[in-house]
Amino acid sequence: MMVAQKSTPRLKALYKDEVSTKTLAEFGLVNRHQLPKVEKVIVNCGIGRFLENQKLKPEIRDTVLDTLTTITGQRPIVVMARKSVSNFKVREGAPSAIMVTLRGDRMWHFLDRLINLAIPRIKDFRGVRDDAFDQAGSYGMGLTEQAVWPEINMARVNFTHGMNINICFRNSDPAKSLFVLKELGMPFVRKEDS
Repeated sequence: MMVAQKSTPRLKALYKDEVSTKTLAEFGLVNRHQLPKVEKVIVNCGIGRFLENQKLKPEIRDTVLDTLTTITGQRPIVVMARKSVSNFKVREGAPSAIMVTLRGDRMWHFLDRLINLAIPRIKDFRGVRDDAFDQAGSYGMGLTEQAVWPEINMARVNFTHGMNINICFRNSDPAKSLFVLKELGMPFVRKEDS
């Protein structure tokens, strides 16, 4: 009986074979353990604005859950508000977001589809911002609608929603993370376009 071998995700292989070596040379790192590593990707949809009398409409919840499940291949969780804030009309215990945390091969497959399929489908796209890094080197970006994902059939969706995507790094800073993401193919805004 033959056992099918799992193939290594394309971006993961690219990172191990080429990007890590280039990063070592670019930043003068002497040890492979000093390399910046993509630790996890968090996909988050805020749903607080869709609340009606502190209850989320089932069709909105189901649409967001189905979208995130389809694009990530993993079941999302519903995040409840931890405290009440009257200015935002949020009560403790009300749903405030739906999120997925991706690690391992699923994370690499998601990043590959984000960089090579979803981002190029953004209308009037000129590149993603290259200044959205935090001090630890993690990168955050937002998508305004789920239609950029080829898996989503917009004919079956009753409303559009956006999502935030955070790419979390370990052993990094903004310069190293920017270099790694550029080498992985992330289409950043060119300086002459801005």
